[in-house]
Amino acid sequence: MNATPIKVLVIDDEPPIRKLLRMGLSTQGYEILEASNGKNALELLAQNPALIILDLGLPDIQGHELLRMIRGRNDSVPIVVLSSRGDEAGKVQALDLGADDYLTKPFGMDELLARMRAALRHQLQVHGERPVFRTGDLSVDLVRRIVKVGDRDVKLSPKEYDLLRVLVQHAGKVLTHRFLLKELWDELTDAQYLRVYVRQLRQKIETDPERPQFVLTETGIGYRLRAPD
Repeated sequence: MNATPIKVLVIDDEPPIRKLLRMGLSTQGYEILEASNGKNALELLAQNPALIILDLGLPDIQGHELLRMIRGRNDSVPIVVLSSRGDEAGKVQALDLGADDYLTKPFGMDELLARMRAALRHQLQVHGERPVFRTGDLSVDLVRRIVKVGDRDVKLSPKEYDLLRVLVQHAGKVLTHRFLLKELWDELTDAQYLRVYVRQLRQKIETDPERPQFVLTETGIGYRLRAPD
C-alpha cells in the first residue's frame, strides 16, 4: 500500500458485517470509514472516500435511492454493492444507477479485495484509455485495432470489435445487457442481439467458447471481461 492509505467507506447496518470488513480491509492497509445508515453515509462523503462498499438493505434510505444520491454528489467514486442472493433485478438496477460492481452475501474477502482493486483500477483508466490491453493470451491494440490470441491474429467484424472495445474499456467491471445494448445499438432493447455477438466473439477469441476465460457471463445481468494482467 501507499504511504497514504486508501480510504474506504463501508455502508452497512449489520455490525458483524462492518466488523468483518473493518478487520479484513484494515489488514490490507485500507483506512475504513463506517456508516450504519444512509444519513450517516451522506455525511461521511465529505471525507472523500476513494471507494464505497454499499449494502442495499439499509434501515432509513432505500439502497438504490442512496446510490442515486451518492452519484448526484460524486459521479466517479467507485461503488461496490452488497446484495442478497438471487436479487438479480436489484443488482441490475444498482449497476444501471452507477454502481461499479456487486457481491452477493455471503462473500469471500479475497473476492471482495479483487473487485475493489478492479474498480479502483478502472477509475484510473477511464480517462486514459491504454493503447494495448492484455489479459492472459488476449491482446487488443486499441489504436491499430489489432486483436491477437497468443501469436494468432483475430479477424473481427466491425460490430464484434465494437463489443470487444467496450468490454476492454471497462475490463473487470460487470456491464449490464441494457448498458451494452445502448452503447452498441442505440435503439435496440432485445438482449438476444447481444447474445448473438457475444457468442460470435467467443468463437473467435476463446479456446473453448463453452467455457470462456475472457468474456464471462454474469447470469441474468450481463457480461464482464477478465481484468487486465
